Amino acid sequence: MHIVEHIAEHESYPVGDDEYLESLRRGDRIAIERWEAPFDVVRRYLVTGAVDAGRTRSVTHDAIVTAMSQLSRFGPSAEILGDDPEWRAAREAVGRLMERYHRRRA
Repeated sequence: MHIVEHIAEHESYPVGDDEYLESLRRGDRIAIERWEAPFDVVRRYLVTGAVDAGRTRSVTHDAIVTAMSQLSRFGPSAEILGDDPEWRAAREAVGRLMERYHRRRA
């Protein structure tokens, strides 16, 4: 991403608790309970609400990114037809992370 676009993105979207998010970082990935995903994809979603990392970059569609997509589309209390317990648990873990990340700091 070009630096001007990056600065504009930061100014356009409220950032949550980045210190907490960094505490979950494992190199270029983030660990949310027992799941991992690319750190940049997760942070981008938390800040902008956009799960897609851009046309020129591929997104790893693992449990966390899928959970974020499902939360965005269906909400945290949705009953999804054919839902898998693993996906449901991932959505619950990501939901807790999202609530914690977006809580306003005192």
